[in-house]
Amino acid sequence: MATQEKGSSIDPKSGFCSKTKTFHSLRPRSQPPPQTTPLSLTHYLLSRLHHSPPLPSTPALLDAATGHHIFYPEFIFRVRTLAASLQSQLGLSHGQCAFVLSPNSLHLPILHLSLLSLGVIVSPSNPASSNPEISHQISICRPTVAFATTATAHKIPNSLRLGTILLDSAEFESMMMTCPSSAESLRIEVSQSDTATILYSSGTTGRVKGVEFTHRHWIWMMAGIHAVRNASAPHAVCLCTVPFFHSYGFAYCFIVLLTGDTLAFMGRFDLKVMMRSIERFRITDVACAPPVVVALLKHGDINVMGSYDLSSLQVIGCGGAPLAKSVIEKLRKWLPHVQVPQGYGMTEMTGRVCGPVGPEETRVEGANGRLTSDIEVKIVEPETGTALPPLMHGEVWVRGPYVMKGYVGDEDATATTLDSEGWLKTGDICYIDNEGFLYFVDRIKELIKYKGYQVAPAELEDLLHSHPDIVDAAVIPYPDEEAGQVPMAFVVRNHGSAIDESQIKDFIAKQVAPFKKIRRVAFINAIPKNVQGKVLRKELIKLALSKL
Repeated sequence: MATQEKGSSIDPKSGFCSKTKTFHSLRPRSQPPPQTTPLSLTHYLLSRLHHSPPLPSTPALLDAATGHHIFYPEFIFRVRTLAASLQSQLGLSHGQCAFVLSPNSLHLPILHLSLLSLGVIVSPSNPASSNPEISHQISICRPTVAFATTATAHKIPNSLRLGTILLDSAEFESMMMTCPSSAESLRIEVSQSDTATILYSSGTTGRVKGVEFTHRHWIWMMAGIHAVRNASAPHAVCLCTVPFFHSYGFAYCFIVLLTGDTLAFMGRFDLKVMMRSIERFRITDVACAPPVVVALLKHGDINVMGSYDLSSLQVIGCGGAPLAKSVIEKLRKWLPHVQVPQGYGMTEMTGRVCGPVGPEETRVEGANGRLTSDIEVKIVEPETGTALPPLMHGEVWVRGPYVMKGYVGDEDATATTLDSEGWLKTGDICYIDNEGFLYFVDRIKELIKYKGYQVAPAELEDLLHSHPDIVDAAVIPYPDEEAGQVPMAFVVRNHGSAIDESQIKDFIAKQVAPFKKIRRVAFINAIPKNVQGKVLRKELIKLALSKL
């Protein structure tokens, strides 16, 4: 556990232990319930709400597009009623799995919590996934039943034992609202060590894998949030633009509900709907991925956007992929009263390894905050496996109670990622400074090897984004007989811009060491990215090589 070894050998500022070469979290310790206590994620969340109940007039869930909402008493009633209906009408039972294929809706958080209270494993997926992708995911989680919408149900095979339940049907609405007579006798014992969820990794480093978490993982994650939360903080209205099937959105949903705040969401992202909802519902916090911020600054008319009342907005939290420094600077210039925290995490860690807490930490330029409660980190030299001290770049290894149980049905991938001592090898190059702040550099597999030097695409992309004539950019390795690889930039020009290859090369060359210079440039209409905003470099590499 991250903070057990604290003593004279641990630096009180960085958290670095000179004996073990390990960084420790300096956050307050989490206080989860004893591991032997039978407890589901749902019952833990509801017990926190019972201990610190929100006002009955507080919306728990709010559809930002329509204004439809559910107050906390009704939300809790629906969770319990649906659980009873799922058990009595479908016969769903402990240990079975439910595959969920739906965009964000009022029903999803209720469904997830109802299933989890029964000990049913929840496995949410991207509704935009192709049929082969969904078939692969179903082969991983092996569900008994699926929950979908009329728009997504056709992607679900007919072979599931209990079939597919439509979330937008009158029957499902009735299951949430009509309490079965057997509800009073509903007593399901769920162990914290039972599997709670199977989420899917982004697949940017290979075929999609099923990431397994227990109830204990999620309970500890929520306890960690509770440990650093300001108990006197005013009520927040939090807009989640991130899909609930992604680890970021899935975790964010529970965090907001745990604290009795209002979870607003969008079924489909629309920039104007987001701006209107901030004004209409007095949104205080927005959770988003980088494409949302980029769209706001690059494609939105700032003069028009400035006509909205954004005075309630306090935080724009960005996750899923790094946000360019130049983008953060523009956002802070436009909205100086708004904090723009960036954490660092991954699906295999229930979402988060570190993040800033409060305005002071958020203002530390380029940093991704300090380690989350109960976390240990090693910065390891990738070639030798040597643990490194502060300020040295290396691969991030993480250990702690949030680390996944493993990849479902893939022992080889699990063994490659998790070592025998519980260290999760992230594949990310980062460093931690003398104040304990972590800085993301790049993915190991994405580093460009130029004449023996390592060049981080993210550094060059950050510089490219700072040019006023460039809307977006991505850098890839391009094969070169003499150098091995050279940096190649794909660039999206601003409308009306005539910036050319030589101007871009010169712009970068003036700001970097010679080995980091961009050697090739190609212009493109849009940079391919996944839903989290991560650049799909494989597609760009394939495009570049097709022109060899």
